Amino acid sequence: MTKPIYIINGPNLNLLGTREPEIYGSETLKDIENICTQTANAAGYDVKFMQSNHEGQIIDWLHEARTNAIAIILNAGALTHTSVGLYDALKAIDILKIEVHLSNPHAREEFRHKSFISPVSNGVIAGFGIDSYILAINGIVKKLT
Repeated sequence: MTKPIYIINGPNLNLLGTREPEIYGSETLKDIENICTQTANAAGYDVKFMQSNHEGQIIDWLHEARTNAIAIILNAGALTHTSVGLYDALKAIDILKIEVHLSNPHAREEFRHKSFISPVSNGVIAGFGIDSYILAINGIVKKLT
Protein backbone atom coordinates (compact mmCIF):
# COMPACT_ATOMS: atom_id res chain seq x y z
CA MET A 1 0.00 0.00 0.00
CA THR A 2 1.33 3.41 -0.98
CA LYS A 3 1.71 6.08 1.65
CA PRO A 4 -0.83 8.93 1.38
CA ILE A 5 -0.30 12.50 0.29
CA TYR A 6 -0.69 14.68 3.37
CA ILE A 7 -2.70 17.82 2.66
CA ILE A 8 -2.32 20.17 5.60
CA ASN A 9 -4.26 23.42 5.94
CA GLY A 10 -3.58 26.20 8.40
CA PRO A 11 -5.44 28.91 10.28
CA ASN A 12 -8.81 30.20 9.16
CA LEU A 13 -9.09 27.83 6.20
CA ASN A 14 -11.97 26.18 8.05
CA LEU A 15 -13.90 29.39 7.20
CA LEU A 16 -13.61 28.93 3.45
CA GLY A 17 -16.86 29.51 1.61
CA THR A 18 -17.89 32.34 3.92
CA ARG A 19 -14.64 34.23 4.62
CA GLU A 20 -13.84 36.81 1.93
CA PRO A 21 -15.22 34.79 -1.01
CA GLU A 22 -14.06 37.54 -3.38
CA ILE A 23 -10.49 36.51 -2.49
CA TYR A 24 -10.77 32.82 -1.57
CA GLY A 25 -13.76 31.70 -3.63
CA SER A 26 -17.03 30.12 -2.58
CA GLU A 27 -15.77 26.55 -2.15
CA THR A 28 -15.61 25.17 1.36
CA LEU A 29 -12.71 23.24 2.83
CA LYS A 30 -14.87 20.11 2.50
CA ASP A 31 -15.25 20.85 -1.23
CA ILE A 32 -11.47 21.07 -1.50
CA GLU A 33 -11.05 17.82 0.43
CA ASN A 34 -13.51 16.05 -1.89
CA ILE A 35 -11.84 17.21 -5.12
CA CYS A 36 -8.38 16.41 -3.74
CA THR A 37 -9.48 12.92 -2.74
CA GLN A 38 -11.06 12.31 -6.15
CA THR A 39 -8.02 13.61 -8.03
CA ALA A 40 -5.50 11.65 -5.97
CA ASN A 41 -7.58 8.45 -6.02
CA ALA A 42 -7.89 8.65 -9.81
CA ALA A 43 -4.08 8.65 -9.96
CA GLY A 44 -3.79 5.76 -7.51
CA TYR A 45 -2.98 7.74 -4.36
CA ASP A 46 -4.77 8.31 -1.07
CA VAL A 47 -4.82 11.57 0.85
CA LYS A 48 -4.83 12.46 4.50
CA PHE A 49 -6.57 15.84 4.69
CA MET A 50 -6.17 18.02 7.79
CA GLN A 51 -6.79 21.55 9.04
CA SER A 52 -5.80 23.29 12.25
CA ASN A 53 -5.78 26.81 13.61
CA HIS A 54 -2.87 25.85 15.86
CA GLU A 55 0.75 26.06 14.71
CA GLY A 56 1.93 23.30 17.05
CA GLN A 57 -0.63 20.85 15.65
CA ILE A 58 0.54 21.59 12.11
CA ILE A 59 4.17 21.01 13.15
CA ASP A 60 3.16 17.69 14.74
CA TRP A 61 1.50 16.63 11.47
CA LEU A 62 4.61 17.63 9.52
CA HIS A 63 6.73 15.50 11.86
CA GLU A 64 4.33 12.60 11.31
CA ALA A 65 4.53 13.09 7.55
CA ARG A 66 8.30 12.54 7.59
CA THR A 67 7.72 8.80 7.81
CA ASN A 68 4.03 8.30 7.02
CA ALA A 69 3.48 10.35 3.83
CA ILE A 70 4.67 10.07 0.26
CA ALA A 71 4.42 13.87 -0.20
CA ILE A 72 3.03 16.99 1.47
CA ILE A 73 0.78 19.77 0.22
CA LEU A 74 0.78 22.64 2.69
CA ASN A 75 -1.47 25.68 2.71
CA ALA A 76 -0.18 27.27 5.90
CA GLY A 77 -2.45 30.30 5.57
CA ALA A 78 -1.14 33.30 7.49
CA LEU A 79 1.54 31.13 9.16
CA THR A 80 3.27 31.14 5.77
CA HIS A 81 4.42 34.68 6.51
CA THR A 82 5.31 34.32 10.19
CA SER A 83 6.40 30.84 11.20
CA VAL A 84 10.03 29.93 11.66
CA GLY A 85 8.71 26.79 13.36
CA LEU A 86 7.07 25.60 10.12
CA TYR A 87 10.26 26.46 8.23
CA ASP A 88 12.33 24.31 10.61
CA ALA A 89 9.85 21.40 10.48
CA LEU A 90 9.75 21.44 6.67
CA LYS A 91 13.52 21.71 6.41
CA ALA A 92 13.81 18.40 8.32
CA ILE A 93 11.58 16.56 5.81
CA ASP A 94 13.07 14.78 2.81
CA ILE A 95 9.89 14.01 0.87
CA LEU A 96 8.27 16.17 -1.81
CA LYS A 97 6.70 19.35 -0.34
CA ILE A 98 4.43 21.74 -2.24
CA GLU A 99 3.30 25.10 -0.86
CA VAL A 100 -0.17 26.11 -2.07
CA HIS A 101 -2.35 29.20 -1.80
CA LEU A 102 -5.83 29.86 -3.12
CA SER A 103 -5.01 33.52 -3.77
CA ASN A 104 -1.79 35.07 -5.05
CA PRO A 105 0.00 36.43 -1.97
CA HIS A 106 2.20 38.65 -4.15
CA ALA A 107 -0.86 40.50 -5.43
CA ARG A 108 -2.00 41.26 -1.90
CA GLU A 109 -0.72 43.17 1.13
CA GLU A 110 3.03 43.68 1.42
CA PHE A 111 3.31 41.50 4.55
CA ARG A 112 2.06 38.52 2.50
CA HIS A 113 4.95 38.77 0.03
CA LYS A 114 7.42 36.97 2.34
CA SER A 115 7.07 33.22 2.73
CA PHE A 116 8.95 31.17 5.30
CA ILE A 117 7.62 28.06 3.52
CA SER A 118 8.89 28.64 -0.03
CA PRO A 119 12.63 28.22 0.65
CA VAL A 120 12.05 24.72 2.05
CA SER A 121 9.43 23.60 -0.49
CA ASN A 122 9.97 21.84 -3.80
CA GLY A 123 7.37 24.02 -5.48
CA VAL A 124 4.83 26.79 -4.95
CA ILE A 125 1.40 27.03 -6.58
CA ALA A 126 -0.68 30.13 -5.89
CA GLY A 127 -3.56 32.12 -7.28
CA PHE A 128 -5.59 29.39 -8.95
CA GLY A 129 -8.24 28.97 -6.26
CA ILE A 130 -9.23 25.37 -5.62
CA ASP A 131 -7.22 24.37 -8.71
CA SER A 132 -4.02 25.22 -6.79
CA TYR A 133 -4.53 21.97 -4.89
CA ILE A 134 -5.29 19.99 -8.05
CA LEU A 135 -2.17 21.35 -9.74
CA ALA A 136 -0.14 20.36 -6.69
CA ILE A 137 -1.51 16.80 -6.71
CA ASN A 138 -0.87 16.48 -10.44
CA GLY A 139 2.67 17.79 -9.99
CA ILE A 140 3.34 15.31 -7.20
CA VAL A 141 1.96 12.42 -9.26
CA LYS A 142 4.14 13.41 -12.21
CA LYS A 143 7.26 13.66 -10.01
CA LEU A 144 6.59 10.30 -8.38
CA THR A 145 5.93 8.35 -11.58
